[in-house]
Amino acid sequence: MENDIETRIRNRFSEFSKGQKKIASAILDNYDKAAYMTAVKLGELVEVSESTVVRFAVELGYTGYPELQRAVQELVRAKLTSNQRIQISDIRYGDGDILERVLSTDIGKIKYTMETIDRPTFYAAVEAMASAKRIFVIGARSSASLASFFNFNLRMILDNVILVQPASRGEVFEQILDIGPGDVIFAMSFPRYSTNVINAVKYAHAQNAAVIALTDSMLSPIAKDAQHVLIAQSDMVSYVDSLVAPLSILNAILVAITKTQKERVTARFDKLERIWDEYEVYAKR
Repeated sequence: MENDIETRIRNRFSEFSKGQKKIASAILDNYDKAAYMTAVKLGELVEVSESTVVRFAVELGYTGYPELQRAVQELVRAKLTSNQRIQISDIRYGDGDILERVLSTDIGKIKYTMETIDRPTFYAAVEAMASAKRIFVIGARSSASLASFFNFNLRMILDNVILVQPASRGEVFEQILDIGPGDVIFAMSFPRYSTNVINAVKYAHAQNAAVIALTDSMLSPIAKDAQHVLIAQSDMVSYVDSLVAPLSILNAILVAITKTQKERVTARFDKLERIWDEYEVYAKR
């Protein structure tokens, strides 16, 4: 079955009942609003019952309305412009305590990611990185800050880490030109997905390098070429996405690699601490 909700609806539209067609049309024509409606509200909008909305979700192949709603939210995040995102966030957060609402939703995203992330995939990704010849780290646009954070901390514990700077499409390929078997590329991308990262992943996969993808969904364009896909929930806050859950996964990877490479890491930090102290890298209290 098709993964994209828009494709699912369009391919099945002629089979739907009159009420289901109303729901389908509401999602396709007003996906930005439908994404954050409850089943009750969506039913009221198109004048059908809540149970009809739930049955429609199941008919499309989802486990229930919450899964359908997440699929619509993925569609929203991939399509909306920055100004449209701001308009939606105004509706979503209203005039209440913005700080509390944003922090509460961030807590929810970390909890959801913790409950749904595949543990064997996580540990397989850690093992692949620990045994890699070289680790290329790439993230662009909204994910650039994640890549920078991960590169900085990963280079503290491993000496084979390379940060790919995706300034332009040509420069990306120049930096990963000789990537191949034994290498790992750790790619991060969240809506709106960067074509530079997508193309880098395709190239690395074609060169038989291992690909680890940190992204928001198995529908992500970097997921299909990855051996290990780590799913972290990111959600639209305003014109930006919340990336607290992906950051938590990166923290977990760093801790896991440190534990698996304890002697190697300890020796490296002993040397670093001597250098930091000798050259006064950090201010003394």
